[in-house]
Amino acid sequence: MDFAVSSDLDTVSPAGEREEPVSTPVKLKARGIAASLVERVPDVVARPLATPPAGSGLEPVIGDSGVPLVGHTLGFLHNGLAHARRYYERFGTVFWVDVLGTRLVQVLGPEGLETVLTNRDGAFSNKKGWDHFIGAFFNRGVMLMDFDEHRHHRRIMQQAFKRERLVAYLDKMNPAIERGIARWRPESRFELYRATKQLTLDIATEVFVGAELGAEANRLNRAFIDCVTGGQALIRADVPGGKWHRGLASRRLLEHYFRSQIPAKRASGADDLFSVLCHAETEDGERFSDVDIVNHMIFTMMAAHDTSTITVAMMGYYLARHPDWQERVREESRALGKTAIGYDDLDSLPSIDLVFRETLRLNAPVGMVAREAIKDTEIDGRFIPKGTRLMLSIYPTQRMEPWWKDPDTFDPDRFSEPRREDAWHKYAWTPFGGGVHKCIGMHFGGMEVKAIMHQLLLRNSWRVPARYETVIDYGTGPFPGDGLPIELRPR
Repeated sequence: MDFAVSSDLDTVSPAGEREEPVSTPVKLKARGIAASLVERVPDVVARPLATPPAGSGLEPVIGDSGVPLVGHTLGFLHNGLAHARRYYERFGTVFWVDVLGTRLVQVLGPEGLETVLTNRDGAFSNKKGWDHFIGAFFNRGVMLMDFDEHRHHRRIMQQAFKRERLVAYLDKMNPAIERGIARWRPESRFELYRATKQLTLDIATEVFVGAELGAEANRLNRAFIDCVTGGQALIRADVPGGKWHRGLASRRLLEHYFRSQIPAKRASGADDLFSVLCHAETEDGERFSDVDIVNHMIFTMMAAHDTSTITVAMMGYYLARHPDWQERVREESRALGKTAIGYDDLDSLPSIDLVFRETLRLNAPVGMVAREAIKDTEIDGRFIPKGTRLMLSIYPTQRMEPWWKDPDTFDPDRFSEPRREDAWHKYAWTPFGGGVHKCIGMHFGGMEVKAIMHQLLLRNSWRVPARYETVIDYGTGPFPGDGLPIELRPR
């Protein structure tokens, strides 16, 4: 399956009935047309990024700048997978392009990802890598920290993700899931992605914030979205009306909200994440300041909400396209004999776990990871000079040969024994990143997604037209830009 923007679809159901056309959003059509026009421009002459030191035995990184002013931005944002495949064919696993107002070295393949993510020689900075893209909006989130400072903050934050905390979060989460799904009304064009986005926001506000936000919920949700999309702005300045401007304004709104809540949270003994961070303390007595808590809440809410939304929606999409798998995982949930799962039940749903893993492979919700070289180094035998910005291509790596067989095919059993197609290299499947920066909330995220899918499978079934393919847009990772319309049915 290629994720290029498709035209409107006039489809026929298996029974021969006319289906409603599925429309590509206008903004995505426009961007697709612009990207297509740009890609028709003849390839710019390739040239080295920098000359390797004499006697090093290293090769230069080869790439090109693309068209004047915009570089490769349109192709990168419109269809990053196709763009990565094209440049892999031209230049191999490491190449440079001009994207989003900067020059990036893009890294493909498990070996290159391992080199950067493990960072054994301390050559790569998270903070410097992310600052250009989202630093203005997620300043001093734990992902935007390096070395000793990162270790210090992660040690404190880890207190909020211990097993006993996850058990408590799931106990709070299940009733919120039940209430949310109960409000989903069966219809022929139920927009799963948009409904899931509201559901995961409701879960996040209850489990993370510990509050009913009421009318404020939509305003905060919009603020999180604006912060995420601000990093994609072509005009990266505080110009009224622009994405960057909206992102900065939204950051201020979120800071004010979380700062105003801290006194009450410090005084409470509640078990929501916000309260836990206010009281989190290591064995050495290390704690977060008020400023730290605000920064970490903004980043954590964004990370948990956005990635879980994408994963649940895309799991729903693949299960709609593969009804045999939908029934297989439903039977597994029925066999459990519970309307809501407990923490100890997670290992009793192996088929849901297979679908979860395959969805993360096909549609990694954090598709790219940024770094910057802080000293001269090398990746896959190519010379990387100090100051080079890097983009680690997790999403394309997981969707490309030679690292995966039939990479565009939905095949959850590739993760089952004895196949284990992910086991040949530790970084072949790496949707949660790796090394010391591996996602601190990965177990929370997996738990939330499986808890939602379990209840949804017991309450509903769903399908999509035979010829339908969702239209992929790009935020933190690839997501359904058309809202993902499904036919939702009660069971």
